[in-house]
Amino acid sequence: VARDFPAKIYPYRHHHHLSARRFWHLPGTLLPPCQLNSSAMEEELTKEFANNSFALDSPETAGQCVSLCVNMELKPAELVAKWEVFYLNSRMDDGKVHTSQLDNFRQFLQNERRETFRHNQADLYFYSKNDIDMLLDSDNDDETRNSTENSPLGAKSRHGIAKSNDAPMDVDSTPIAPQTPGLKVTSSDNSTKIWCESTPLTPFSQRANRCTIQYVLNKHLPETFVDERTNAHLEDGVLRRLQPIRLCKVEILGSSLTPGCRFMYDRTEDRFNVLARRIKSFAQKLLEHGSFSVDNHVSLASQECIFVVGMVCCDGDGHLNDKSILLQGSVEHSGGHRVRLEFHNLPQFSLFPGQIIGVEGRNPSGHCLVVSRVVDSVPVPSLAMRSDDTMPMIKRQNLDWSVQASSNHLDAYPISMVIAAGPFTTSDNLTFEPLVELLSFARKKRPNVLLLMGPFVDSEHPYIKLGMADRSFKQIFQEEILARVEEYCNEMGIGARVILVPSTRDAHHDAVFPQPRFDRHGLEDQDCQITLLSNPGLFQLNEITIGCCTMDVLRHLSSEEVSRFPAGASSDRLARLAAHIIGQQSFYPLFPAASGVPLDLSLSPDALSLPFQPHILLLPSDLAPFVKVLPSSIECFEQNGAQLHLKHAKKGCNSICINPGRLAKGINGGSFADLFTLPLLLNDIQGQEQGFEQRTRVSIVKI
Repeated sequence: VARDFPAKIYPYRHHHHLSARRFWHLPGTLLPPCQLNSSAMEEELTKEFANNSFALDSPETAGQCVSLCVNMELKPAELVAKWEVFYLNSRMDDGKVHTSQLDNFRQFLQNERRETFRHNQADLYFYSKNDIDMLLDSDNDDETRNSTENSPLGAKSRHGIAKSNDAPMDVDSTPIAPQTPGLKVTSSDNSTKIWCESTPLTPFSQRANRCTIQYVLNKHLPETFVDERTNAHLEDGVLRRLQPIRLCKVEILGSSLTPGCRFMYDRTEDRFNVLARRIKSFAQKLLEHGSFSVDNHVSLASQECIFVVGMVCCDGDGHLNDKSILLQGSVEHSGGHRVRLEFHNLPQFSLFPGQIIGVEGRNPSGHCLVVSRVVDSVPVPSLAMRSDDTMPMIKRQNLDWSVQASSNHLDAYPISMVIAAGPFTTSDNLTFEPLVELLSFARKKRPNVLLLMGPFVDSEHPYIKLGMADRSFKQIFQEEILARVEEYCNEMGIGARVILVPSTRDAHHDAVFPQPRFDRHGLEDQDCQITLLSNPGLFQLNEITIGCCTMDVLRHLSSEEVSRFPAGASSDRLARLAAHIIGQQSFYPLFPAASGVPLDLSLSPDALSLPFQPHILLLPSDLAPFVKVLPSSIECFEQNGAQLHLKHAKKGCNSICINPGRLAKGINGGSFADLFTLPLLLNDIQGQEQGFEQRTRVSIVKI
């Protein structure tokens, strides 16, 4: 490994020369002489793995993990955190760390380290063996120019910095900033735009296996639906498929933040009040739905079993583990006091900082509560189950009022959606090739709704971070995103709908969470086909309720969660993390927020709340794409041993949680989701109604 990468990546290779190469080339067999106490590090590693519900299968595995810590210059906690990401992305089920898995884990760490170095040195070009061969090949100059288009030499000639070896450089014509390669817009007047596109060879344009399906939920369901009743007069099958897209009803649920709202006024008092309201609301729902006494003090000394409600906290600044869990009670009943929780009698649990839970146990001394049961969720009804007096305010937006059709008539037709999350361009240019391919797929698929979630102008893109773009961030968004979306809407007809959701990584938008929707200023959308949603946001398509959040809450919860399960029992961790979102009735239940999250709880107290269980929960993440069926919150509530009152004993609806992945990953393409759901009336088989998750087909498609 040391021979294949520059010394800048591995600093001690430069200082230790041959000795560094010796212990680096054979990881796990020879430790560097500067290692002081490998046994202490091995003990600390074993403890860190245990705190994160992992176990090392042998002492040899522990020794190789120590070697990885030394060679990769990682602390034991950092190594375990990276193993957790590798474990989730590899979709492993076993909670043990085997020696056979460490080779792939080592390769994962090396790739991550290499990509981190390239990300930090974005102004450098890394030549490959093919680049060197082409530069040395003087017999084919044309091929050399085309193949080195992405190298600094090719970039200079393309940007006009060095146009010819013989012609002198024109100082006046040299641009101040490098020109953005790819799509450019020139206008002869205010109404005409001429799109001039250069076609450099990029890794994305040369990819294989385009638009291949990676995973399908309910593969037996059809990919699309053609109504034979209304299209019976059309003999041509192509004309049947190219019928106008049927208009669907789009409604925004709940109040959303408006563009231009003031933020960065978050005070400690505001955060305290929000957390206090969350604890009080959770306790009220437990009192309403179950037979619980929620007015006990968390530090009440009692030999009898008591039940208390509070928020999970950590007793230090590190990660949560089963020995550092505290419960902070409500201000109303406990004065905000905290008590330590002991879980040695509990076979399974899943906790994270900021989680509101109900705890049953004994507290003989008043200082430590020995837990016998944990209630970590409350029943969350679906929107249809909510009564009229508790239903949130609904703002009707983007609805064509010329269509005089009843709700039942609209609900009798299927709905198709294409769902994608940014970045929408690869890291080696700003041509937005993945977005162009996605729109091409949507033109063929003709979905009712195209849902695009940010970032659109990614602040982490190398061109954006280094100031290499030749346009403002807002211009890039308008010319590369909005212009293409408007063209798509005009081409597909008035029935096509596009929904845009911002991200805190959008360079042209307010970096605050919760986040207001995009401003409609400058948007040419006379038919109201484009819906702008806040982040997070809730909306409804006919009878389908959908919640989405572009903050990577799954990855944040994954790094902070501590869990325990009986030996031999399997648990789907991704589904469990997603279920916390519904059970806690919050799009971001983690507190304190993860590093880098611009959380502002003073903007809107209800902006992060999830008042009902949606049919579809969209949580784009850097983790591996997935589609999971989440049980209803009522079912989870009963699994905790709680009994519902008879008036609440209704069957709740299950949810489908989707992580479509990122449309662009580095210089390569990523993935998106394709959804098709049959309506309830068309799917009523022999009088038996099927749940939403049973009549919905979801595909994860690699772009």
